Amino acid sequence: MRNSLFIILIFLLTACTEQVKQAESINRLPHIYPDYIGVTIPAGIAPLNFQVLEPSIEKVDVHITGNQGGELHVQDQWANFDIKNWHELTEANRGGSLNIKVRAKGKEGKWQAYKDFKIFISPYPLDDFGLTYRRIQPGYEVGGNIGIYQRDIHTFEETALMQESAVPGRCFNCHTPNRTNPETFTLQVRGEGGGTLVQKDSVQTWYNTKTDQTKAAGSYASWHPDGRYCAYAANAVHQSFFVGKDRNIEVYHSFSNIVVLDTQTGELIVSPLLNTDALEIFPAFSADGKTLYFSTSENCNVPAEYEKVKCSLCAISFDATTGTFGHQVDTLLHGPATDKSYIQARPSYDGRWLMFCRAERSNFPVSQKESDLWLMDLQTGKFRCLDEVNSPQTESYPNWSSNSHWFVFSSKSEDGLHSRAYLASIDEEGKVTKPFLLPQENPLKYYRNMFDSFNCPDFTSSQVEFDIRTARENLFSNERVQVKIKE
Repeated sequence: MRNSLFIILIFLLTACTEQVKQAESINRLPHIYPDYIGVTIPAGIAPLNFQVLEPSIEKVDVHITGNQGGELHVQDQWANFDIKNWHELTEANRGGSLNIKVRAKGKEGKWQAYKDFKIFISPYPLDDFGLTYRRIQPGYEVGGNIGIYQRDIHTFEETALMQESAVPGRCFNCHTPNRTNPETFTLQVRGEGGGTLVQKDSVQTWYNTKTDQTKAAGSYASWHPDGRYCAYAANAVHQSFFVGKDRNIEVYHSFSNIVVLDTQTGELIVSPLLNTDALEIFPAFSADGKTLYFSTSENCNVPAEYEKVKCSLCAISFDATTGTFGHQVDTLLHGPATDKSYIQARPSYDGRWLMFCRAERSNFPVSQKESDLWLMDLQTGKFRCLDEVNSPQTESYPNWSSNSHWFVFSSKSEDGLHSRAYLASIDEEGKVTKPFLLPQENPLKYYRNMFDSFNCPDFTSSQVEFDIRTARENLFSNERVQVKIKE
């Protein structure tokens, strides 16, 4: 009886697949969403499902063949691939390519065949478990159920780590792991009753990182590779709104300095070179931990002088043995001299590259339409604009995979308002591939019906274990470890 039911099921599934005997050839590529035409992906990534955005389409027929073997065929309302079959096909064609043949049927019952396109399979693996990111509606206020999520990039599974509904009225910054290590991370809850969370090996510690000698609690974090130290920017963030259609918001900081938390002693390491009247912001430790990169700008009369905020990209040495900074700051890129702003530096974990944002102004690039990603070769000091990934809209928040051959970033390329997570690869010579939008099972429905922005996407090498109940209890208990300034 069971075999008979199985045969009937196979027959019904086969019967639903229509044979495409005749199709009118269309001498152009299909309009698909997301735009996966010509992208380079890692083997084993979640299937690149897509919709065909042609008038009056009822059904699509997609046939994929690998240049190193294997094929895949689907026929549905959109290109909806089986995860296991997709993984097998991409693994079999690692370092090769897939040829995509798309045919679509309109309401009048006629089929059209479009020009084939390719998807390339990188030789570089992406073995990290997934991504973490903060999803937030661009309403510029607490509410809308802000959440920190993790996503398995090999499937479509997304789970919430922390949501505003669990900690009502609290705004929290993004989950920051130590070089993709999920066992060590930090996040900060702003406002009354807030605090800085440090979790190591599933043990949560809530700190009050504000002292009489520092102006605010820490945010915009970066871990030292040894996991003992974590750098933060102590600042106050504000928003002003434009009247008109070209721009909607300017985000600025009234002050900002940089401190380093010693999680072993509960002390803050403060340097006079990082606590000046200027605004030091977005710290980032180098791969070897001997250098701290950061941005700095003169203290302008914001918001009135918002156009004068020009950040320089700087570096200072750090000695992890003694927990001390060097005695001079080196300027790598001078903002005022070039009339630009260089922010959000992110060094690769192999020590080769330094990725950063360049904007016309501001120390908060996600609010700047002109913000683009740039890349510096730390061996030569040469840098260039990443035209391969930039769009006319905002690019920001770059972060690296554990093997430094992939990076993720936020882009507003779709509509200029919502940030989405995109991934791209980089080789030993710095050649970068066309980015691809984070895959979803039904991408059109997911992205067009969900109005969240994806902030601070970052890789995590394995699944994050986080007890939200314990975090909630600790947060609302107001019990904090008070940090002290290191003498």
